[in-house]
Amino acid sequence: LYRRFFPAQRALSKAEALGRLYHAGFMVTALIPTDTDLMIVARKVETKYRPLPPADEGIVLRLWRVGQGGDLFCVYKLRTMHPYSEYAQEYIMQTNGLAAGGKVNDDFRISTLGHWMRRYWIDELPMLVNLLKGDMKLVGVRPISVHYFGLYPAEARQERIRYKPGLVPPYYADLPTNFAEIISSEQRYLRAYDQAPLLTDLRYLLKIGYNIFWKRARSQ
Repeated sequence: LYRRFFPAQRALSKAEALGRLYHAGFMVTALIPTDTDLMIVARKVETKYRPLPPADEGIVLRLWRVGQGGDLFCVYKLRTMHPYSEYAQEYIMQTNGLAAGGKVNDDFRISTLGHWMRRYWIDELPMLVNLLKGDMKLVGVRPISVHYFGLYPAEARQERIRYKPGLVPPYYADLPTNFAEIISSEQRYLRAYDQAPLLTDLRYLLKIGYNIFWKRARSQ
């Protein structure tokens, strides 16, 4: 809609500019801000152009995530980031690191409205379609990108892909504060689920409900 009504006022956000460069096979080496502009220094690292799918700029996104058996599947989410932001994920994680809770620290790719939507899980409502399609189950480890999945130790990766990812993750039961604690939390859930699937999911669902509605646990 913005492009349709304001065709001469197309401006790229910082997040989209970085994402488009990585999408085109460049690697960003420096950001030089001035009073009015931002200079991005980048170099071509792809010797042969690999055509990548363009970023979906719509309101409802289809994002590739690692599912059961290590197979990739599309999750549906409402947009909370600038277009092409997903292609800059590795750069953002390397430069900004991870904050408490395992999310990217100071993630400028997220819009102001996006922060509010994430806080109350509004962006995840379309994932109910994944639940109905059978790609996911109600309780389980959250579906993550290929790059984020690669940050896990080999043992944790193997445990993760044994079962379907879930709409409600064990994160909200244990409320871990760093990446190592997130891995431990997921492993405890997966090992308990392996022994008693239904009882484990019920127990986690009750604890998650308590943390969300009583302790006011929120997404970031």
